[in-house]
Amino acid sequence: MEFSGNELRKLLPGVPLVESPFFDAILPTAGLDPETERVARDLNRDGFAVIRFQDAEFDQRAERIKEYLGRQFDAAAWREQEWPRGHGRRYFDYWKENADIRAIAANEQVLKLLGDLYGRKAFPFQTLNFPVGTQQHYHSDSIHFSSIPERFMCGVWLALEDIHEDAGPLVYYPGSHRWPIIYNDQIGTRITGTTDTRDQSMYEPYWRAMVETSNLKPQHFLPKKGEALIWMANLLHGGARQNDPYRSRWSQVTHYFFADCCYTTPMLSDYSVGRPFVREMIDIASGAPVPNIYVDVPLADLDYLAKNPRPPTDFDSERYLALNPDVAAAVAQGKTSAIEHFRHWGAKEGRRYR
Repeated sequence: MEFSGNELRKLLPGVPLVESPFFDAILPTAGLDPETERVARDLNRDGFAVIRFQDAEFDQRAERIKEYLGRQFDAAAWREQEWPRGHGRRYFDYWKENADIRAIAANEQVLKLLGDLYGRKAFPFQTLNFPVGTQQHYHSDSIHFSSIPERFMCGVWLALEDIHEDAGPLVYYPGSHRWPIIYNDQIGTRITGTTDTRDQSMYEPYWRAMVETSNLKPQHFLPKKGEALIWMANLLHGGARQNDPYRSRWSQVTHYFFADCCYTTPMLSDYSVGRPFVREMIDIASGAPVPNIYVDVPLADLDYLAKNPRPPTDFDSERYLALNPDVAAAVAQGKTSAIEHFRHWGAKEGRRYR
């Protein structure tokens, strides 16, 4: 039997289009324009794609952001005290106080593009702004932000100026997005019952070993102002060494999730024993809270549904009683009803209803 692209897509609604094992068969039927299809192919193959950021006011926004954050960045002190060690300065979630940062995060063209690529509505949930390179060890965002189902997350790195190779450019490892997502129990640690400090350094030996044994080579992103790089949830990326402390590297990273997922922090979770760290999300574009959804119901409703499962749409009370005489006897005595019995006991016991 042959499956159409649309049929294949429906088989795995919990897998992003660009991550699907059926990607090559689905793509021709996805109805994407040529540029979006090009981005989809790059993401699927390499784990990243370069785009031109579309905003008529971008040049003005970039200069206003640089001027606004530049007043708070003491470059001389950074060069004297930190360079070349450690991370560069970062401005976390300044979308809350700067309209231009928020506008870049909520760019409608980017939201539409990501929605087409992933098959669900995208929403921005975090911004980071950088005046200089981070010099951060390469890492996967999947330990910091993840979704249930997996991989409905991505980042967009946008250059607010031309980036020089000596300014600590973004570094990434093409193809690493295909590796399995790593969890605490796999590296022999847990969060439950411990007070240990958690950071990404405990995963770094694994990433270094994967890079070495996979023989992956890093690439540097040296964009012109207004170019952006989309990376997928599990792509290894970080900041190259800043060789010239007198060069800036003004940029903005926006992290995106997608609708109808649960949003978690794997580094703070023990999933295998039912202890996920669930994040409370705000959509930067709308300012509204985003509910955590498991498959098709709010996460808050799962406990109720576990105790009170909904009857199937083809549930027939008379047929249920005919197939379960003991239930019929209880109903006759006024102790329960067919639906109530099924919701509380019958579903769990696997009783027939048809």
